[in-house]
Amino acid sequence: MAFGKFIQGLAGNFSEQNKETLIKEYGQYLLENEEIQSGYKLIRDSIIFTNIRIIFTDKQGATGRKMSIKSIFLMNIVNVEMETAGAGIDDSEITITYLENVFLKAHNEHFSAHKFEFPKKTDIVPLYTYLLELAYHNRLKINGLDLRYKKILSFR
Repeated sequence: MAFGKFIQGLAGNFSEQNKETLIKEYGQYLLENEEIQSGYKLIRDSIIFTNIRIIFTDKQGATGRKMSIKSIFLMNIVNVEMETAGAGIDDSEITITYLENVFLKAHNEHFSAHKFEFPKKTDIVPLYTYLLELAYHNRLKINGLDLRYKKILSFR
């Protein structure tokens, strides 16, 4: 089992970690009222999904004591793409597009994208639908629309 996770790590794939382990290792970096929802590990690096942001950790050096932490705030995510694994050695992927602007209604938007790769057997659909719903609500908020707009666009 550990060997399989190591091979997935070498392939650039994240494997899911349990919440308790993530809280123990990364709880000190959380904001007040921030809660870990789920997380994935790639050898020494991690991606942690909280109720506020996506946290990326990059452990460096021979001992891994030096660590870089970066965040993408959930309120900045505006698009999500998913690619499921095919036959053979394909991986599943989720790509998020997010605003880099601090002020979301700026007249000059700056977008970035980040791709996550997961092992073929990982069920990424729940994560995809969660992020897609989030992106949809973020777009409504950014454009000054509310959930009533959703009803106008729905098919009858």
